[in-house]
This record gives sequence, C-alpha cells and structure tokens, in this order.
Amino acid sequence: MGSNFVRYVLERHSGVRVVVYDKLTYAGRLDNLRDVFDHPGFGFVYGDLLDEERLTWAIREFEPDVVVNFAAETHVDRSISEPAPFIETNVVGVFYLLEAARRLDVPRLVHISTDEVYGDRWGLPPAEEDECFRPGSPYAASKAAGDLFAQSYWRTYRVPVIVLRPSNNYGPFQYPEKLIPRTIIRALHDKPIPLYGGGWQKRDWLYVGDFSEALWTVITKGVPGEAYNVPGFNEKSNLEVVRDILRVLGKPETLIRVVEDRPGHDRRYAMRGDKILGLGWKPRTPWLEGLKKTIEWYLVNRWWWEPLLGDKFFAVDTPWQ
Repeated sequence: MGSNFVRYVLERHSGVRVVVYDKLTYAGRLDNLRDVFDHPGFGFVYGDLLDEERLTWAIREFEPDVVVNFAAETHVDRSISEPAPFIETNVVGVFYLLEAARRLDVPRLVHISTDEVYGDRWGLPPAEEDECFRPGSPYAASKAAGDLFAQSYWRTYRVPVIVLRPSNNYGPFQYPEKLIPRTIIRALHDKPIPLYGGGWQKRDWLYVGDFSEALWTVITKGVPGEAYNVPGFNEKSNLEVVRDILRVLGKPETLIRVVEDRPGHDRRYAMRGDKILGLGWKPRTPWLEGLKKTIEWYLVNRWWWEPLLGDKFFAVDTPWQ
C-alpha cells in the first residue's frame, strides 16, 4: 500500500515531494520502490518508529506538511504464531509517532488502520465509523489499539490526526503471504492452494490504486479528528477469490485444498463508506478488472517475487501453508 501510494503521488501530483521513512522489515523491501529512486521528488530515510531520536530528526529535517503512517505488521497468521512484533510496531510505534507529532507540531497526520478493528460482521450490518471495536486476532487487536491511541491524541492534545480504515487491498507489490498473490504464485507452480475451513469467509476487496485515491482525498479534504472507512464494495468469499484467479490463469480447481480453519478466524468484514463518499471519492476499479491487472503484474514481475519463495508462510515447496 505504501509503495503504491508513493508511486501514485509522484505520477499524479507534480511538485509534491515524498520522503519514505522505513525500517525495511521482511515485507518492506527497497525493490518495492526501485523504479522511483531516481525521481527528483523522492527521498528515502532508513529508520524505525521505535527510534525516537531518528524519528524526531527526520521530521525536523524534512518538515512534512503531512505524515502518513503505513508502518505495520499486517499478517494475521504471523500475529497468531508470534504476536510480540505486532505490539511493538502497531501499538508502541504508533505511540512514538504520535508523541513526535505532538512535540513537533506536525500539521497533519494520517494513520492507516483497517476494517478488521470492527471484528466479525457475520449477521451484522456493515460497520459505521462509530461502531465499537471487536478485534478477533492479535493483529486486529494491535491495530485497534493504535487506532484508539490516534483518536485519543486528537481529543487530548489536538494532534491533527485522521484515521483511515480500508478494506482488504490487492494489487501490485503485495507481499506473497497474502491470499491473492499467494494463490497466483502457487497456481503458477501447479501447487495445492490452501483454503482455511473451506474458504467461506467473506472479505471486501479494494484495488490498491483506488485506495491511493482515497488516501489523497482524505489528505486534501478530510477533517482532523475524524475516521473514514474505505470499502471496496466487492464482497467475495475466499473461495470465490481463488476460483476467479484459477479461471483467469486457466488452472483447474482441483488445486484447491481445504485445510483446518485458523484460530479465531473472522467470518466476514463489511463497512459502510458514506463519509468518504461524501468527500467525492468512490472506487473505480471493477473486481475482475483489478484482479486481471494484479495477475498480469505478478506474471510480468517474477524478478520481484521469486527471491521470496523460501518464506514458510507461502513457500511453494511445501504441501500447503
């Protein structure tokens, strides 16, 4: 999401300078930004949100008009097996950033949250922004905590923070631990494609280019202290998603393997988007169009994902994962 937004800004908004501050964890690779490194509007700083001194230096040095917090551990499976990094980045890291914004009078801070803070919406209407949080995984709980800290810094200190809660993003440069790229890559290798509990869980899918436009809309039109849901209005079961990918690739559905459901698996995420629609944004990419563009990107950019094939969360040389 972050690298796609950087590319969106540099391509669409001349005169805007973007500085990326990144720890470069396993999913934060410089290869994600290789094509923009020589752009005159781009800058990069290696840094950790938990490094208070370096974070303070970076904000003072570049004096940003807007800080966008993409930094997060995001993979639910990893949060189940090892939750500590999620607390460090998604909670403590958010606290350090909010403190820096408070001390240094950052003009505007946009914090990227998630629809998962609302928890399982099975049998419930789509969540509005004032819905109570009901996180169902260590990942979702850590994001809910960061989201609440952001809201509290507006209320207590008037730090001009805006919270964005997008639905499931998909598109280029998504780390292959996630459902869509993992399915594409395993299908290309004719390897079994695992589906937790049969794949009946429903998610709302948002093409990353549409998300980038939503974020720009909130940066330019959003109101400090407010939270904005960003739905894709493409609710699909995981089984439907996998079947669509196999259909586009011309691969058989016999690759699908039903595996034991993961602990605490939420059955459905769904949000209303009235507030951001009221700012003039709406998603423009139909599901199959976005999916075909995504598949084409992974087909053309094997150089990007082939070095990652040893990761245990999607390795193609295991029966399934």
